[in-house]
Amino acid sequence: MSPLNIVLDPIKVPGILAVKMWINGGSKEDPSGQRGAHQLLGSVISRGCGPYSNKTLANLVEGCGAGLRCDTHEDGLLISLKCSDNDAGRLLPAMGWMIMNPHLQDDQISLERELSLQALQRQKENPFQLTFDGWRQLAYGDGPYGHDPLGFVEDVKNLSRKDLLPLAEKLINREHVIAIAGTCNSNLKKQLQETTPFNQLTTTQSSGYKCSKKQNLIVPRPNPNNISLHSEQTGQVVLMLGQPTIPHGHKDDLALRMLSCYLGTGMSSLLFRKLRENHGVAYDVGVHHPIREEAAPFLIHVSTSEEKALLTLQLLQEILGSIKTNKVSNDDMILIQSKFQGQLAHASQTVSQRAERKAILRGLKLGNNFDKESIEKIKSITSKDIQVTAEKYLSRPLLSLCGPEATIKSLSKRWKT
Repeated sequence: MSPLNIVLDPIKVPGILAVKMWINGGSKEDPSGQRGAHQLLGSVISRGCGPYSNKTLANLVEGCGAGLRCDTHEDGLLISLKCSDNDAGRLLPAMGWMIMNPHLQDDQISLERELSLQALQRQKENPFQLTFDGWRQLAYGDGPYGHDPLGFVEDVKNLSRKDLLPLAEKLINREHVIAIAGTCNSNLKKQLQETTPFNQLTTTQSSGYKCSKKQNLIVPRPNPNNISLHSEQTGQVVLMLGQPTIPHGHKDDLALRMLSCYLGTGMSSLLFRKLRENHGVAYDVGVHHPIREEAAPFLIHVSTSEEKALLTLQLLQEILGSIKTNKVSNDDMILIQSKFQGQLAHASQTVSQRAERKAILRGLKLGNNFDKESIEKIKSITSKDIQVTAEKYLSRPLLSLCGPEATIKSLSKRWKT
């Protein structure tokens, strides 16, 4: 028997409550041939569960002026409730029933499946998404992070209730974390544990279900396989350059996140200064380094014109080389620390943000004080540490390109020389 994992974050706000329930195992647990299954499951479990029909639940939530939804991430499902503290007692049970007894009615599955297919179609019209999909396939292949949570069109088309039922049954025995921020008292944890159906959920976590741990995601790749080309007749070229790295909470993760701040955070970042201010080659530039339980991508993304695409690639190669051979200046180190702290503060402005951060950190087995400890730890990270980290995790970058065929073929030749 395992008690519910609940974390409270009392904040003096006028009667607002944000509840986030993290369930380990998201789209990376999609079965072979059913990529997109967890996304479809997550979207359907709020359309009728336990004693609530689809209409009854919608009327309850909307009648309270609240919001209830479930989002699918690579590493887990995130059920979100935002409501008045006075309505929490009426609405919280619905979150438990979404796990314990989702209805999964065929008409609701058909509706959500169609919405997923429409979203996938929109993705095909986005050059950035196409470029990222190409890079993701290079980096992860058929591994757990090898597809968007929405899945693939050919898989989603064939998903039905019989495919979702086994996944829904496993939700009960997965690890759950509930984080509550806002107007909450110290008795709320006990009250929640004694409330139906959470009191049943408490007693069903003894089966020992564990999500898969696919650790061997970083594989050195031969040069012929380190580039992806997607031809699109657009007026721009999108470049994405980087590689899979390490999980959030890894001993090198802080140095890597400081490197992300140095390269891509704000107009003082190295990429912005080099590509936009000094050479004027980029429409948009940044770094994508999300939180992941396993090998997170570290990815530089740039959009540029056809005429300046070759120079952009040359500059990116020079920048990657420079960060692995040159130390960051003392002034930049101070600025990096400020940016890192600012990012944490910016991501914790609302009760919803605070609850979500705590739920995900606890779900990844990181402590409640992880962020505070990180702010202290970055003070001891040196420019040499960042240089070593760049050399260690960015030595085999993978390149994905999207744009006019002639242009990206020219860039491919440059990349391979």
